[in-house]
Parts: sequence; structure tokens; C-alpha cells
Amino acid sequence: MSYEEQTHMAERFPPERGSAAPGRAAPEFVTCGEAMLLMVAEPGVPLERATVFRRSVAGAETNVATGLARLGHHTRWLGRVGDDPSGRSVLAALRADAIDTSYAVVDPSAPTGLLLRDSHPARAIDVQYHRAGSAASRLTADELTAEMVAGARLVHITGITPMLSDSAHTATLRLLELARAAGATVSFDPNIRLKLGTTERWRTVVAPLLEQSDITLAGEDELELLGMTAHGLLAAGVTTSVVKHRDKSATCSTADGTWRQDAFRVPAADPVGAGDAFAAGFLSGVLSGTPYDRCLAAAAAVAALVVQCTTDTDGLPDRPGLARALSSFTGAAETVNR
Repeated sequence: MSYEEQTHMAERFPPERGSAAPGRAAPEFVTCGEAMLLMVAEPGVPLERATVFRRSVAGAETNVATGLARLGHHTRWLGRVGDDPSGRSVLAALRADAIDTSYAVVDPSAPTGLLLRDSHPARAIDVQYHRAGSAASRLTADELTAEMVAGARLVHITGITPMLSDSAHTATLRLLELARAAGATVSFDPNIRLKLGTTERWRTVVAPLLEQSDITLAGEDELELLGMTAHGLLAAGVTTSVVKHRDKSATCSTADGTWRQDAFRVPAADPVGAGDAFAAGFLSGVLSGTPYDRCLAAAAAVAALVVQCTTDTDGLPDRPGLARALSSFTGAAETVNR
């Protein structure tokens, strides 16, 4: 069976649970989180010396939403941006990928977050976040309603959102409640950024959220920092625990077994965004009812495509592009699409 055929297998979850708001189709996938304007320096030039920048969009949840939308899934993004040119640019970019932003909040009194960084394949990348007091950090629980997740089969959260502020943490807990009430599966990626808080703060805020999820996607180093293991997560009730290892391989563990996938070796132009790309590929496979070994292969392929491009989203493929990449990476087809 080809990859394209496998991705159209009977779905692992029922097609809809609950009902969408009148006039709105129920999404397959819902995520809530930060969206920032991204300014990337010309490749190879240190941030402090850069004079030319490329504009794009950043944010862990928005990257995953974009990846799933390009792979053909009906995707909804929940969050806040400022009533400013950056916010309008961010929303325009999301809508260009057919992401539903109809519930996005435009805040007239707070700015859209900004991320500045350089880009280099062979040295550490410098990243500057300008998110203090941003519209995203003002997310509140009362902004989230049942209709926003009605009918969704998968709700995705990262550790970044609850670490933005106390109100965003409370909102994340509310989103978990709404997802459970809607019968949606919950996926969680800790996505640890130590500039947002101390190790102890991450353990206090994020570790409990991991244990409340159905699917976890975490780096080996992140689990160690949080004092957790894949086995411990499964024992706590997580049904699917995905671990990205330091050697770039990944494993997926459930009560039925463990599957492993090596990274596809490609020349990397920029490693930023690989984790979100991996999540998008894996979760697309889950939504398509694909066996876990193929979910891992898709995840590795999407990540390999993204690291060959400068921004977080340029390399995210559509469905035919992913199929071609998998065939190329596994040696089943020519590397040139003629």
C-alpha cells in the first residue's frame, strides 16, 4: 500500500463529536497559542551585524497549524494578536494557508509579539523574543468557549502558552476542559524555552499538563528537565508517548509496543522549526489513521524538509510533496520530480 493510500485509511477517531457553530464547518484540528511576527536575518550573518531581514510568522502552535493545513486538514487557530501591522500580517499569513482564524482576538491595547533571529547551519542561532505584554500573553479563560472546539477530533497545546502569563496558564487549563467535554484527543508538546521561566517553573506548570494529555511529543532532554519518562507518562494515562532523542531518532510508545524512526539525513540550512514540523507530520498521520511507524516516518520527513529552509514554515509540504519526499528519502523514487 502506498503512503498516499495509507493516509486515506479509515480514521482512527470518529469523524465528528459535537456540532460546530452555525455557518462554520467543524475543524479536524484546533490549537491555541502564540503567533508572532518573525524577522530572520540574511543567512550566515550574525544578528548584531544583520541589515537585511526576511519577514515571516513564528509561534509553535501556528507552525503546527500551518503544517497540518498544508497537509489537507481543516485547521482552526485560536489566539490573540495586536491591532497593528504585525498582527494583520500574521493573520493574513495564516488565512493564506486556509487556517480558520474566525475566533482570533484582535487586541487594540497590546502589541503583536516579535521574534528576531539569525540563521546559520553550523553555529548557535541567536534568538530575541519581544513578547512581554504582548496580546498573546493576555489570553484569558473566558475567551475560550465550547463552540470553538465543537466537532474537533484533535486539540493541540504546547508548554509555551501556559508559560506566557498566569492568565494564559488558566486559559490552557480551560482549553483542556473544553477538549475533554468535546470528546477530542489532546496532544501536548512541552516545547521548553528557558527564557520564559526557570526549570522549577516549567516543572510546576507544564509537567501536570503532559500527564493530562493523550498524545505527548517531547524531546529526551525536555523529559529529563521535567523529571519525567515515556514509561511514566504511559503509567499516568497518556496513550501515546513520542520521544525525540538526542541522536535525532524518535520513538513512539503505547501499551501495544514501541516503534523507532531514524532522522532522514539532509543538508540543514536552519534547524529552527524542526520540532513543530515533526509534530505536524506525526499528528497528520494520527488524524489519517496511519499506523504509528508511518506516522513517525511522515514526522521525520516533514522535519527534514523544514530544516532545509530558512524560516519555520517555508519547507512545510503539501500532501503530494510529503509523498514525494518520503519516496525520495527511502530510495523508492528519483530525487528529481520531472
